[in-house]
Amino acid sequence: MHWILMLTLLLSTCSASDEDPTWLKKEEGLVVQQYANLGLAEVLLRCPVPEGAPTVEWRVNGTAGPIWKASVREDSSLTLWNTSLAQEAEYSCHDPTTGRVLHRVYLKLGYPPKKPSIQCSTTSYGSPVNCTWKLEKETHLDTSFITTYRDGMDREVRDCVQSSTGADSCSIADVQLFSIIPYVLNVTAVNPLGTRTNIFPFLLNQIIKPDPPEDLKVSAIAGMSWKLRLEWKPPSSWLFPEYFPLKYVIRYSRNGTDSHKTTRPLEQTSFVLTGVRPGATYHIQVAAKDCLDNGEYSAWSSPASGTAWRPA
Repeated sequence: MHWILMLTLLLSTCSASDEDPTWLKKEEGLVVQQYANLGLAEVLLRCPVPEGAPTVEWRVNGTAGPIWKASVREDSSLTLWNTSLAQEAEYSCHDPTTGRVLHRVYLKLGYPPKKPSIQCSTTSYGSPVNCTWKLEKETHLDTSFITTYRDGMDREVRDCVQSSTGADSCSIADVQLFSIIPYVLNVTAVNPLGTRTNIFPFLLNQIIKPDPPEDLKVSAIAGMSWKLRLEWKPPSSWLFPEYFPLKYVIRYSRNGTDSHKTTRPLEQTSFVLTGVRPGATYHIQVAAKDCLDNGEYSAWSSPASGTAWRPA
């Protein structure tokens, strides 16, 4: 008896009527994605008209009624005019007699990608090269990027590793220190409306940009009211400082003024700033660059402040 009961339940489940909402969801669950450019004068959405049916009914997000900036053509296709993001929605055509869904399409609007703008840099010789990019114009669509590179002496194409799909940066770990032939990075932007590629050739010494110097300290010098002592450390990310020394510039300003003064480059990690006003407070920052003048200066360090000595 037990197996008869189980068979009865199974048959009743398999013979769900056409009104079963679960069954209808499966039947009507296929939504076709359609992509179109924003700003087009016309976008056409087609509907398979049943044989003998004079017309169809179009709905937006399941709601019947007039559709904004749209008209139905003689072949029952729906035309949208002067497309904007406000028209991005699910459109469905229905049998006007029964209301049955004939076709569903979700319209996504956007732009094909423009050429990516690429920048690459590394914080030290021997460190990975990090490359970033951005598109000249927002696409409003999911856009992914294919990133590869090759050494000018090597025909093999390798992946520039992205942290995640759709990221806007990638990393190259194995760049040769003294290569005289450029590496070439290729970034291709891809979305449903098109693709666009840009390349970025580089030599390692051209893209060096150290991190800012660290642990900047400013202190008064007893008995010297016109001087301040400055000390700092090279950025901890700068590798092999004994082989690749850095040079530094100092930017300083007196409290309450908007003007800055900058020193000439120096190679040591300490400096005595002269010509300051007794008892005045000064705000100091330091930037670093490869001593051979390769690449560019780092960003300015976090500011540090100090007050010159003044006799009691």
